Amino acid sequence: MSVQERKERERAGRERLIVATARELAEQQGWEAVTTRRLAERIEYSQPVLYSHFRGKREIIGAVALDGASEMAAALRAGAIAADGPREGVTALARAYLDFAEHHPAVYDAMFQLDGGLAFAEEDTPEPLKDAFAALLETLGEVAGDGVHPGLFTEVFWAALHGLATLTRAGRLPPGDAERRVELLVDRLAVL
Repeated sequence: MSVQERKERERAGRERLIVATARELAEQQGWEAVTTRRLAERIEYSQPVLYSHFRGKREIIGAVALDGASEMAAALRAGAIAADGPREGVTALARAYLDFAEHHPAVYDAMFQLDGGLAFAEEDTPEPLKDAFAALLETLGEVAGDGVHPGLFTEVFWAALHGLATLTRAGRLPPGDAERRVELLVDRLAVL
Protein backbone atom coordinates (compact mmCIF):
# COMPACT_ATOMS: atom_id res chain seq x y z
CA MET A 1 0.00 0.00 0.00
CA SER A 2 1.32 3.42 -0.91
CA VAL A 3 1.70 6.30 1.52
CA GLN A 4 -1.05 8.17 -0.33
CA GLU A 5 -3.46 5.22 0.00
CA ARG A 6 -2.71 4.95 3.72
CA LYS A 7 -3.33 8.68 4.21
CA GLU A 8 -6.62 8.47 2.32
CA ARG A 9 -7.69 5.48 4.42
CA GLU A 10 -6.78 7.33 7.64
CA ARG A 11 -8.67 10.42 6.47
CA ALA A 12 -11.77 8.37 5.67
CA GLY A 13 -11.49 6.73 9.09
CA ARG A 14 -11.36 10.13 10.81
CA GLU A 15 -14.41 11.27 8.86
CA ARG A 16 -16.35 8.16 9.92
CA LEU A 17 -15.26 8.77 13.52
CA ILE A 18 -16.41 12.40 13.41
CA VAL A 19 -19.80 11.45 11.95
CA ALA A 20 -20.32 8.53 14.34
CA THR A 21 -19.35 10.67 17.33
CA ALA A 22 -21.66 13.52 16.25
CA ARG A 23 -24.49 11.05 15.83
CA GLU A 24 -23.86 9.45 19.21
CA LEU A 25 -23.68 12.81 20.96
CA ALA A 26 -26.86 14.02 19.22
CA GLU A 27 -28.75 10.85 20.15
CA GLN A 28 -27.65 11.18 23.79
CA GLN A 29 -27.96 14.94 24.33
CA GLY A 30 -29.58 16.47 21.25
CA TRP A 31 -28.09 18.38 18.34
CA GLU A 32 -27.57 21.47 20.49
CA ALA A 33 -24.82 19.53 22.29
CA VAL A 34 -22.95 18.84 19.06
CA THR A 35 -20.26 21.47 18.71
CA THR A 36 -16.89 21.30 17.02
CA ARG A 37 -15.23 21.82 20.38
CA ARG A 38 -17.06 18.87 21.96
CA LEU A 39 -16.44 16.68 18.94
CA ALA A 40 -12.75 17.53 18.95
CA GLU A 41 -12.53 16.63 22.64
CA ARG A 42 -14.38 13.35 22.19
CA ILE A 43 -12.39 12.13 19.20
CA GLU A 44 -9.14 13.52 20.59
CA TYR A 45 -8.25 15.61 17.55
CA SER A 46 -7.95 19.37 17.30
CA GLN A 47 -10.72 21.57 15.95
CA PRO A 48 -8.61 22.40 12.85
CA VAL A 49 -8.59 18.66 12.05
CA LEU A 50 -12.40 18.67 12.21
CA TYR A 51 -12.49 21.68 9.90
CA SER A 52 -10.19 19.92 7.46
CA HIS A 53 -12.99 17.36 6.99
CA PHE A 54 -16.14 19.47 7.43
CA ARG A 55 -16.66 23.22 7.14
CA GLY A 56 -18.84 23.12 10.24
CA LYS A 57 -21.78 21.60 12.02
CA ARG A 58 -24.07 21.94 8.99
CA GLU A 59 -21.87 19.61 6.91
CA ILE A 60 -21.62 17.16 9.81
CA ILE A 61 -25.43 17.11 10.06
CA GLY A 62 -25.54 16.45 6.31
CA ALA A 63 -23.12 13.55 6.64
CA VAL A 64 -25.21 12.04 9.46
CA ALA A 65 -28.32 12.50 7.28
CA LEU A 66 -26.72 10.66 4.37
CA ASP A 67 -25.72 7.75 6.60
CA GLY A 68 -29.22 7.72 8.03
CA ALA A 69 -30.80 7.70 4.59
CA SER A 70 -28.77 4.62 3.66
CA GLU A 71 -29.81 2.89 6.87
CA MET A 72 -33.44 3.84 6.39
CA ALA A 73 -33.44 2.55 2.81
CA ALA A 74 -32.10 -0.81 4.00
CA ALA A 75 -34.69 -0.99 6.80
CA LEU A 76 -37.55 -0.15 4.44
CA ARG A 77 -36.48 -2.76 1.91
CA ALA A 78 -35.97 -5.41 4.58
CA GLY A 79 -39.44 -4.80 5.98
CA ALA A 80 -41.18 -4.86 2.63
CA ILE A 81 -39.28 -7.89 1.32
CA ALA A 82 -40.14 -9.97 4.36
CA ALA A 83 -43.86 -9.32 3.84
CA ASP A 84 -46.25 -11.68 2.12
CA GLY A 85 -48.27 -9.72 -0.40
CA PRO A 86 -48.77 -6.04 -1.35
CA ARG A 87 -50.89 -5.02 1.67
CA GLU A 88 -48.47 -6.62 4.10
CA GLY A 89 -45.57 -5.05 2.20
CA VAL A 90 -47.00 -1.53 2.50
CA THR A 91 -47.84 -2.11 6.17
CA ALA A 92 -44.34 -3.44 6.87
CA LEU A 93 -42.81 -0.49 5.04
CA ALA A 94 -44.87 1.97 7.11
CA ARG A 95 -43.90 0.24 10.34
CA ALA A 96 -40.23 0.16 9.34
CA TYR A 97 -40.33 3.89 8.58
CA LEU A 98 -42.00 4.78 11.88
CA ASP A 99 -39.70 2.44 13.82
CA PHE A 100 -36.65 4.07 12.26
CA ALA A 101 -37.91 7.54 13.18
CA GLU A 102 -38.66 6.42 16.74
CA HIS A 103 -35.38 4.60 17.39
CA HIS A 104 -33.08 7.12 15.68
CA PRO A 105 -34.56 10.53 16.52
CA ALA A 106 -31.38 12.56 16.07
CA VAL A 107 -30.64 10.92 12.73
CA TYR A 108 -34.24 11.46 11.64
CA ASP A 109 -33.93 15.13 12.61
CA ALA A 110 -30.70 15.39 10.61
CA MET A 111 -32.49 13.90 7.61
CA PHE A 112 -35.69 15.94 7.71
CA GLN A 113 -35.72 18.71 10.31
CA LEU A 114 -32.26 20.27 10.38
CA ASP A 115 -30.36 22.09 7.68
CA GLY A 116 -27.62 19.75 6.54
CA GLY A 117 -27.19 21.59 3.26
CA LEU A 118 -28.63 18.71 1.25
CA ALA A 119 -30.82 19.11 -1.82
CA PHE A 120 -34.03 17.09 -2.01
CA ALA A 121 -35.88 16.35 -5.25
CA GLU A 122 -33.18 18.03 -7.34
CA GLU A 123 -30.70 16.80 -9.90
CA ASP A 124 -27.88 17.20 -7.37
CA THR A 125 -29.70 15.27 -4.63
CA PRO A 126 -27.14 12.90 -3.09
CA GLU A 127 -27.52 9.22 -3.94
CA PRO A 128 -28.38 8.03 -0.41
CA LEU A 129 -31.40 10.38 -0.37
CA LYS A 130 -32.47 9.23 -3.82
CA ASP A 131 -32.09 5.63 -2.69
CA ALA A 132 -34.24 6.17 0.42
CA PHE A 133 -37.00 7.59 -1.79
CA ALA A 134 -36.52 4.69 -4.23
CA ALA A 135 -36.97 2.25 -1.32
CA LEU A 136 -40.36 3.84 -0.65
CA LEU A 137 -41.27 3.94 -4.35
CA GLU A 138 -40.44 0.26 -4.91
CA THR A 139 -43.27 -0.82 -2.64
CA LEU A 140 -45.65 2.13 -2.82
CA GLY A 141 -45.52 2.51 -6.59
CA GLU A 142 -47.30 -0.82 -6.90
CA VAL A 143 -50.31 0.38 -4.89
CA ALA A 144 -50.71 3.91 -6.26
CA GLY A 145 -53.82 3.01 -8.25
CA ASP A 146 -54.78 3.55 -11.88
CA GLY A 147 -54.09 6.99 -13.24
CA VAL A 148 -52.04 8.05 -10.21
CA HIS A 149 -48.39 8.84 -10.78
CA PRO A 150 -46.39 6.43 -8.57
CA GLY A 151 -43.86 9.10 -7.57
CA LEU A 152 -46.59 11.54 -6.56
CA PHE A 153 -48.39 8.84 -4.57
CA THR A 154 -45.13 7.96 -2.83
CA GLU A 155 -44.60 11.61 -1.88
CA VAL A 156 -48.08 11.81 -0.34
CA PHE A 157 -47.68 8.53 1.55
CA TRP A 158 -44.23 9.60 2.73
CA ALA A 159 -45.64 12.94 3.90
CA ALA A 160 -48.28 11.08 5.92
CA LEU A 161 -45.63 8.85 7.49
CA HIS A 162 -43.46 11.86 8.29
CA GLY A 163 -46.44 13.58 9.89
CA LEU A 164 -47.20 10.53 12.01
CA ALA A 165 -43.56 10.19 13.06
CA THR A 166 -43.21 13.86 13.93
CA LEU A 167 -46.52 14.24 15.75
CA THR A 168 -46.04 11.02 17.70
CA ARG A 169 -42.56 12.02 18.82
CA ALA A 170 -43.81 15.44 19.88
CA GLY A 171 -46.46 13.77 22.05
CA ARG A 172 -49.28 15.20 19.95
CA LEU A 173 -50.81 11.79 19.20
CA PRO A 174 -51.75 9.18 21.80
CA PRO A 175 -49.28 6.29 21.57
CA GLY A 176 -51.94 3.61 22.04
CA ASP A 177 -53.38 4.08 18.55
CA ALA A 178 -50.14 3.85 16.58
CA GLU A 179 -50.99 0.51 14.95
CA ARG A 180 -54.51 1.65 14.07
CA ARG A 181 -53.07 4.74 12.38
CA VAL A 182 -50.84 2.57 10.19
CA GLU A 183 -53.79 0.34 9.27
CA LEU A 184 -55.96 3.35 8.44
CA LEU A 185 -53.22 4.91 6.32
CA VAL A 186 -52.72 1.70 4.36
CA ASP A 187 -56.45 1.03 3.99
CA ARG A 188 -57.31 4.53 2.79
CA LEU A 189 -54.37 5.34 0.56
CA ALA A 190 -53.08 2.09 -0.92
CA VAL A 191 -55.05 0.50 -3.75
CA LEU A 192 -54.76 -3.18 -2.97
